[in-house]
Amino acid sequence: MLASIIRQAGYRPGLYTSPHLVRVNERIAIEGEPISDAEFAEMHGRIEAVSQGLMQVGKLEQHPSFFETLTAMAFDYFASAAVDIAVLEVGIGGRLDATNVADPLISIITDISLDHTTWLGNTLTEIAREKAGIIRPKGLLVTLPQHPEVNDALGEAVRGLDVQAVNASAYMPPITPAAEPFEAESGDSPHNRYPLDIFGKHVIIDSPLAGRHQLRNAALAIASAVELKQRFAYDISAQQIASGIASTRWPGRFQVVPGPTEIVLDVAHNPDGAWALRSALTSRYQGTPLTFIFGTMRDKAIAEIAEILFPLGEGVIATRVNSPRAASAGDICNLTSHVGTPITAAESLQQAIELARGRNRPIVITGSVYLVGAASELLKHSTGTDVHPRAGF
Repeated sequence: MLASIIRQAGYRPGLYTSPHLVRVNERIAIEGEPISDAEFAEMHGRIEAVSQGLMQVGKLEQHPSFFETLTAMAFDYFASAAVDIAVLEVGIGGRLDATNVADPLISIITDISLDHTTWLGNTLTEIAREKAGIIRPKGLLVTLPQHPEVNDALGEAVRGLDVQAVNASAYMPPITPAAEPFEAESGDSPHNRYPLDIFGKHVIIDSPLAGRHQLRNAALAIASAVELKQRFAYDISAQQIASGIASTRWPGRFQVVPGPTEIVLDVAHNPDGAWALRSALTSRYQGTPLTFIFGTMRDKAIAEIAEILFPLGEGVIATRVNSPRAASAGDICNLTSHVGTPITAAESLQQAIELARGRNRPIVITGSVYLVGAASELLKHSTGTDVHPRAGF
């Protein structure tokens, strides 16, 4: 959303994100255009040559990881193209993340939950301290109030670094019984639409990214755009902010695929993501029984995610994600049988989709980013419709 706002304001933004849904090129984009295959190959060859040279002279103990290599490629690509500003998403954390060699104008911390606990810590406090590693002394932090443990950890980090902290709450929508921000009428594409005052101007925020959690993400993007204008003299107007939000395209985030059987694609892969998806599903389907297709990695909180989502379904079809880290369909069935929702195993995602369509209920495909990416490709080939529009803005 922030990169889209920057582009609408007439600047050339670079955007680095992870993971990807379908193609690795999605992770590195300039003005919404993913890096081409030829450019990707050229950049990879250049970074690989440098890596080998550094290892040979003893300046690197081991070969850079996949993520470290991609991060170096993104920096090289953005520098060679002379982008006006880069928007960087961290990988798993902050302090030791490969992206953290950058010196940011703004550090943005989104909602923190228990995830990547093997590397970041087993409590919200520990994880928040790691995430706070992207904050710089006397720098600028944009965030929102969240869990008390997270607030305390971030507050401690801010005080110790003499940081200017900005609360994005001012850009949350006015929620009243007469002004419901989340519109999700059956048959329409769900979205968030609400009025907002920015720079003293009244604008309508109309985001194609649905779900109440996206209201918080939009507020962070808007607050960051406001800071770019007020502190760093970027020429950004209220209407450009609204246009940037409206033109954001980010597949797999409560993405509704229309058809005789409606399909929802969502990349929820941890308990917080599952709660966000549950809220959006409840708003849109209002008690209609659903069929879930679920596959995920074996190191995820499978049982907890199932306890949150599966009660909304009349049935679940478990399948295996195409990854060496994936949980098998049988393991998913065993770990979630206590939930009580009937669950069966499918040998493949293709079979799972065929079984789900036979049940004549809305289908929800979730659990892993890679499962959603594979599903979007299968649906594109089976229907002839591209359900994976260009990831970007």
